[in-house]
Amino acid sequence: MSEILEIYDLQGNLLGEQDRKVFYTNNKEEFKRTGKVSRQVKTIRLILMKSNGDIFIQKRSKNKAENPGLYDKTIGGHIPAGYPFDMTLIQEAHQELGLPIAVLSDDEFKMAAQKTDLTIIGIAKKIDHINAFASTRKSTSGEFVQPYICSFYIGYYDGGIRFCDGESTGLELLSLKDLEEQIKKEPNKFTEDLKFMINKYRKHLKPLDRD
Repeated sequence: MSEILEIYDLQGNLLGEQDRKVFYTNNKEEFKRTGKVSRQVKTIRLILMKSNGDIFIQKRSKNKAENPGLYDKTIGGHIPAGYPFDMTLIQEAHQELGLPIAVLSDDEFKMAAQKTDLTIIGIAKKIDHINAFASTRKSTSGEFVQPYICSFYIGYYDGGIRFCDGESTGLELLSLKDLEEQIKKEPNKFTEDLKFMINKYRKHLKPLDRD
């Protein structure tokens, strides 16, 4: 089944719509010719934690064309044409991990942290938005740098998780300290996306404030 995405230039101007596979084929050909890419699509990225601050990292399937077998952020996904960012995160969480999650504003998030049973539903909030975020994708044919219009989220969930669509082969749960130590010791086991998010959003990666 084809997935239609909105295509933008690097200044964020809408160019039209295109099938996802065609978009990536064209962009990789452009990258081989010129060493850069001039078009991008919208995506989301989430780091999910337990309420004690431990971080869920996803191990990507070895069958993935890009970054196969590497440890990655908890969830990432493309925004289908016409979809909002928050709705895509809710859908991706359900499709990849069978995870019910609510995306909230900062004020709503603070309220929900006090009253929500996180064994039943997760809570998330947007922490950043970057236009032309450069994502390094590794494959057997080499590295490919793809820019994205990307919203970044953090969230919390204490319930059970089940794998639904084969995007990953499992999750590991690590403290921030342990994750940073592993990245420092064996950086090639982790995606550049995850390393970027751990470094840039470190202040957000902490136990949930229930006071």
